[in-house]
Amino acid sequence: MSTPQFIVEGGRPLAGSIRPTGNKNAALPIVCAALLTDEPVTLENVPRIRDIESLLGLVRATGASADWTGPSTVVIHAKDVRGDSLPPDLCARIRASILLAGPLLARTGNVILAPPGGDVIGRRRLDTHVLALEALGATHAFGDRISFRATKLRGADIFLDEPSVTGTENAIMAAVAAEGRTTLHNAASEPHVQDLCRMLEVLGARIEGIGSNVLVIHGGATLRGGTFRIGPDHIEVGSFIGLAAVTRSELRIESAGVQHLRSTRLGFERLGVRTEVSGDDLIVPAHQEMRIQSDLGGAVPKLEDQPWPAFPADVMSIAIVTATQCEGIILIHEKMFESRLFFVDKLVGMGARIVLCDPHRALVSGPTQLRGSQVESPDIRAGMAMLIAALCAKGTSVIKNIGQIERGYERIDERLNALGASIQRVADG
Repeated sequence: MSTPQFIVEGGRPLAGSIRPTGNKNAALPIVCAALLTDEPVTLENVPRIRDIESLLGLVRATGASADWTGPSTVVIHAKDVRGDSLPPDLCARIRASILLAGPLLARTGNVILAPPGGDVIGRRRLDTHVLALEALGATHAFGDRISFRATKLRGADIFLDEPSVTGTENAIMAAVAAEGRTTLHNAASEPHVQDLCRMLEVLGARIEGIGSNVLVIHGGATLRGGTFRIGPDHIEVGSFIGLAAVTRSELRIESAGVQHLRSTRLGFERLGVRTEVSGDDLIVPAHQEMRIQSDLGGAVPKLEDQPWPAFPADVMSIAIVTATQCEGIILIHEKMFESRLFFVDKLVGMGARIVLCDPHRALVSGPTQLRGSQVESPDIRAGMAMLIAALCAKGTSVIKNIGQIERGYERIDERLNALGASIQRVADG
């Protein structure tokens, strides 16, 4: 069976405007949260990507309806749901399957999930989910499946053992349905977590502290239906900043959600990539100097990811490709996932000067002329990074396993071709 691949002609200047889709990492928990009410929920600005389609399949497997009513609009009606064993093949496709635990516990008192799938970027523990749900009154059993049961959920004072994004989201959804007040300490506060909270408020939930690492959730209210528009994907915006920089192009990123871009912009400024705010748009000027900013005294600078509001982990792969085209040397420190940097060998094969110091650190020296090559997409973000590398490389590149890219980026070939890129989708014979 043939699978699609991209053939990319590099070295072309790009120009124009591009609008980020809805935030993938917000849409996933928000789709799950729609199961908390038995009334219809309309979600707007939903990215039409593979991960969303997989999750909607799981939602339908619970007995709820989930229908596309427009190019980016989904209506979910969970009048009747069941939390018994969900299809293992669908659970294995995406890590977000674990986000069904909180809503289904609240609605049915029982959920059985196969271990979730997702990107292979290192160990991604589920302990935070389990500890939070147990604090709210659930019990669990872990074998070849993960099962949760709860006769009744009750509010609690919870300190998360790490600021896990999905762990926080599961705790929020369960706490909204729990009887009484829940205080969630060491909570994740990423834009997608904030979006989930605001969606739940539209449905009638009461949540204090949105955007901080301490959330107070007043649970037990009966949630109603409603309409919510998902915010722009700040990870896609970071990808487009890197794309504009390495192709020496001017791009306008429309409706970029600039209020969430401070750490991203600061990180790219360290690489010598300047951006300008114009209303809610972000402009990346063409032909920038792109000189890595040394630390005081001329010391080698470091770019590191950390929990929000620091530089986002999902933009790190893009930053590495960008650094290969910048003058100077920088240490990239990937703190969050121990396997995310392993894709740099593909960049080295294209001509990049990168020393992988250990699973978490890479030294990048630039600029280098990248050469077209045949590569594969190991995960969503590294796949997009390889596509960006191919677009600035000299010659032709073939990118295989593009299904990984399309799990997180909607119609990316069409959208970039509209800017002047040359990306051809062909079958892998």
